Amino acid sequence: MIEYDPETLARFDGKDGKPVYIAHQGKVYDVSNSKLWKTGIHMRRHPAGRDLTTDIQAAPHGPEVLERVPQVGVLKEAVPERGALPIIEGLLHRYPMLRRHPHPMTVHFPIVFMMAAPSFNILYLLTGVKSFEVTALHCLGAGLLFTPLVMLTGLLTWRLNYLARPLKPINIKIAVSAVMLLVGLAAFFWRVAVPGLMDLPGAAGTLYFLLTLSLIPMVGVIGWHGAMLTFPFERE
Repeated sequence: MIEYDPETLARFDGKDGKPVYIAHQGKVYDVSNSKLWKTGIHMRRHPAGRDLTTDIQAAPHGPEVLERVPQVGVLKEAVPERGALPIIEGLLHRYPMLRRHPHPMTVHFPIVFMMAAPSFNILYLLTGVKSFEVTALHCLGAGLLFTPLVMLTGLLTWRLNYLARPLKPINIKIAVSAVMLLVGLAAFFWRVAVPGLMDLPGAAGTLYFLLTLSLIPMVGVIGWHGAMLTFPFERE
């Protein structure tokens, strides 16, 4: 049976009339006749010409779907460009979900808390109910608690899956996340130091409100570029 290395497998990506091959657990399959792979990309996020073992583990279907297509070869194991520590490699081999899942699993916490903080401040301004303003502070604190953890899992995912290569969406996410963390910290400690900050006359209360309000577009930018990595646009 033919042996394919990752570089050779990448040539069978379904583009320009080429066959569509994918690999799973060391086996290479020809999915050229599948309607789901006719463009060389499945569900707008899984490109052909790659080892999709980890992707299939996270898919709504199991590897049994590959029984319907012919196996055309075996995949030669690639030598990592920059290997992780042996203990990390061992964990990833035993628990493949650790390669991709920690960041998507944790990223929702700071998103909701950072969005909730300005939202509760808006409710306070509309209703005058003080508990809304206090809840905004609590949400901001929770968002700041989770943000460093999410940044860490993001950097780890970037290192394991993209070998820390500079990519525009990731560069934007890193930069905006750092700004968001600094803005959040400034607003949080200012509000803790001045409990009635939102009620002060003049520019102080307005500036604090605008600082928290700026978290919404920053979360949007981070989320948008994260989604672009997970669900990239299929350009015509």
